[in-house]
Amino acid sequence: MQKQPGIRIGISRCLLGEEVRFDGGHKRDSYIVEVLGKDFEWVPVCPEVEIGLGTPRESIQLVQTQMGIRLRGTQSKNDITEVMQDYAKQKILELERVAIHGFIFKKGSPSCGMKTVEIYDESGTAIGQGSGMFADLLIQCFPSLPVVDEEGLRNPAIREDFLRRVLRYFEKRGLEAHDP
Repeated sequence: MQKQPGIRIGISRCLLGEEVRFDGGHKRDSYIVEVLGKDFEWVPVCPEVEIGLGTPRESIQLVQTQMGIRLRGTQSKNDITEVMQDYAKQKILELERVAIHGFIFKKGSPSCGMKTVEIYDESGTAIGQGSGMFADLLIQCFPSLPVVDEEGLRNPAIREDFLRRVLRYFEKRGLEAHDP
């Protein structure tokens, strides 16, 4: 695949090697950076840093409460649900303006994970799995946007499907932009 100008992929910043994780580290993925980076323009996103949480910082988790699923600090129990939801709404508008054509999420992240993020009860016991708060809202707003996490990219069939959908999405958006 040759680098196509304008194919923009949203991506969790930690996967690019940026030290934005709660522990001050990163989760650089060499396949993403060295292989896919040749073909795509990255639009890096880290909801936790972008809402003002420091690095390093307290870890956060999804907690099932009587008010629904909340995003809270694991030790302080500080609730950042509304802050994250407000941020997500604004960031999604920004991502729409820059016309991303796909998104690569960080598996397991309470903000950016897809489907396999642990959900806890109020006593701290894992009770199920769901999607990170930012990822969930992005997917709801753009259900046809191709999305995957770094683990999915390791599976050749999932990777091929994601790349095919990204190219199709890019071509469709190009046609829509030229259709009066």
